[in-house]
Amino acid sequence: MKPPESPHLHKPQPVDEPLDAVRKPTLQVEITPFSLVVALLLAGMVWMLSRLAPAILVLVTALMIVATMYPMITWLERHRIRRGMAIAIVFASLLLVLVALLTVTLPALAKQVISLLSQEPELRAKLAAFLARYRYAEPLAEGLRTLQYGPLLQASRAGMLAFSRSLIEVVAYGIAAVFLALYIAIDGERLRGALFAVVPRAQHIRLSRILLNLQTIVGGYLRGQAITSLCMGIFIFVLLTLCGVPNALAIAAFGAVADVLPFINFFLTIIPTTLAALAKSQSTAVIVFVLMFAYEEFESRLLIPLVYGRALRMPSSVVLFALLAGGTLYGIVGALLALPVAATVFMLVEELRVELPGEGPDKEREEKKEEDARTEQEYARRAEGLPAEKAAALAVRIAEKHEE
Repeated sequence: MKPPESPHLHKPQPVDEPLDAVRKPTLQVEITPFSLVVALLLAGMVWMLSRLAPAILVLVTALMIVATMYPMITWLERHRIRRGMAIAIVFASLLLVLVALLTVTLPALAKQVISLLSQEPELRAKLAAFLARYRYAEPLAEGLRTLQYGPLLQASRAGMLAFSRSLIEVVAYGIAAVFLALYIAIDGERLRGALFAVVPRAQHIRLSRILLNLQTIVGGYLRGQAITSLCMGIFIFVLLTLCGVPNALAIAAFGAVADVLPFINFFLTIIPTTLAALAKSQSTAVIVFVLMFAYEEFESRLLIPLVYGRALRMPSSVVLFALLAGGTLYGIVGALLALPVAATVFMLVEELRVELPGEGPDKEREEKKEEDARTEQEYARRAEGLPAEKAAALAVRIAEKHEE
């Protein structure tokens, strides 16, 4: 008689499953019609903004012009001058100043260029003789002696046409920005009322603070431009006067205006001053070139970050990075608008009381929020039943009072 087998003596053998039967976790992505519509709308908005970039830059430039002219218009209105007349006086004064600068600078520069062109063969021979004294500069001196302008002009024709087209576009956009600024200044009250009409009344005080701070930013930016341009003009005038170069005042005025343009101001200031000094002597031209180059480096590396950093309340590193980013994206116009845009971003982060991820509880921020709430309650009580334009004017007055 066999003993009963224990069930543990024989274990069931594993059965090999086919590979298709092994289930692996899969990630399923479902695109809903709503998400598809949102993605298409975002793509369309990005495409439209890229196409409308020149128009947006014109609008931003016009708003900056209005913000610049607004304090003068307001000052005239306080002295019992009607708004239309005040706008006409301010814009006419701006036009007269521009015409006066062009009248002072352009004829003198044209005369200087004509004089240099007439002396070109003699100046080129002197420069070649000067370079031939040094062994390493002999190839350059030989190139100057055998220089032919025909092939150079033929090769640079396409570039000159492209530059002329870009210059015409910039001038056209500038004129459009001035006229748009004029219309915005004339219809300022209605436009402000329309802006406040589409914003909830609970946010009117905050919107008023933002608009006031934008005016402060534009004012600080223009002060920085005025300081750097004035320093450039004074430096050029003193340098050329000490070197005995004629037309020093006209060249200095042109250099001060050209200093406003980022990146190309380096060439628009150094080349005219050096050419003007070259008409006097080679050694004078070398001295002027070296000193202008040194001052340009000092201005771009130290003066601009320091002046604009204090005027716009931004770190100097942010000033330099904003200039580089704006110039990379939209060239000269982008570099011109980079600093106000960067300062506006800093201001919005502060005014909207945005709590950044790395920040902790802040007693001062909480006090500001409580003060904002009291100001908004006061505005809601006083603005009850008022139309949009009058409510906007009231919000601006309350914001100005609290800023003071």
